[in-house]
Amino acid sequence: MAKMEEFVKGWNGKQEPSLADKIKGAFKSKEPLRYKLIMAQYRLRTTLSRLDVYISKMQERDRTLFERVVEAQMNKDQARAAMYANEIAEIRKVSKQLITTQIALEQVELRLETVTELGDVFTNLVPVVGVIKELRESMKGMMPELGLELEEIEEGLQEVVIEAGDFTGGNIDYVASNPEAKKILQEASVIAEQRMKENFPELPSMVTTTQKAAPTQK
Repeated sequence: MAKMEEFVKGWNGKQEPSLADKIKGAFKSKEPLRYKLIMAQYRLRTTLSRLDVYISKMQERDRTLFERVVEAQMNKDQARAAMYANEIAEIRKVSKQLITTQIALEQVELRLETVTELGDVFTNLVPVVGVIKELRESMKGMMPELGLELEEIEEGLQEVVIEAGDFTGGNIDYVASNPEAKKILQEASVIAEQRMKENFPELPSMVTTTQKAAPTQK
């Protein structure tokens, strides 16, 4: 019971800590856990806004190159058409990962709203940290700036989980959360695949055939 009272105090914040609290060092951070979660949500929304911009730029670039493919085909310049098609393939590879990240982060945002309202950290928050960790790793080489943003969000949420564990005596087991994290990411990937089909037109069959036949450049 005492542990739960400590968690509630840490969750909502306490204006005037007692002398005993100060001595015990229970208030190393003046920010309540709920406030830290709200800040994580704010950073998450900022990242989602950036993703919207990145994806729009990728779609615009894809559209431009697609028109060049069609033009090259009309001029019977298959080599140039294949060159543009190869560039489109790279753009779509990045675009799919960005859309997957966007969808997964939207799920994370919903989960954070639930945690903020209910305070059920271990049921809802631990898998979220796993999702962000996976996304950070995938973005690190592709878009380092985005990877750094996700790293900040991950660290902030880990801090909340650790502090909540101190209050409640709960054990943090990120390994146990991996199946749920992977499920969220897999579902995001499936939806991303569908969005790719809807938003990125299929290349002409003649170009894709030439593209497959062309040797891979390293």
